[in-house]
Amino acid sequence: MDHLQQLIKRYPQLEPVRNDINTAFDIISESFAKGGKLLIAGNGGSAADAEHIVGELMKNFAKKRSLPDMFVLNIKKIDEEISNYLVPRLQPGLPAIALSGHASLNTACINDIDGNITFAQQVYGYGKEDDVFLGISTSGNAKNVLYAAATAKAKKIKVIALTGADGGKLKSLADVCVIAPETETYKIQELHLPIYHCLCLMLEDHFF
Repeated sequence: MDHLQQLIKRYPQLEPVRNDINTAFDIISESFAKGGKLLIAGNGGSAADAEHIVGELMKNFAKKRSLPDMFVLNIKKIDEEISNYLVPRLQPGLPAIALSGHASLNTACINDIDGNITFAQQVYGYGKEDDVFLGISTSGNAKNVLYAAATAKAKKIKVIALTGADGGKLKSLADVCVIAPETETYKIQELHLPIYHCLCLMLEDHFF
């Protein structure tokens, strides 16, 4: 199934960003193929979107994901009872981390340094060259997301922006910027969900 084609059929207003979505897929799939991970950050509803994306990537989304035979063999050698529980339930995941989800670290940064440093601190600590940073900001101007994107660029980490309006400052820091063609926050967010669902479906098909 061509998920991108189906997306455009359901949301024809996204036709102008078809190529950007496809480029975002290429960047993320290349990262996963090299053993990289996806670091995702956003505020408010975009923080919820970051967590949502992790949920779709780290376990099955729309299709069955089978464990590698070697892993099944290894877990059976460790403990038969444990393997009998894990093998039918455990699923391969595509490694993704929502940077908004680490309350102790984030509140420590807010208290000890500055609130806008939280995502950048995590990108610096977690990130390596084959990773990808996905910054979600409806305006493209959220300072904590911008600082994280700049940190990623300095570490040679690819940056994908998911924004709205004109892309804001984040557009200039991104390797690709997927701009939902709306200007009001809630309307931008309404388009962000089908965009990242499409990306997750494309990635799942590619790897499983």
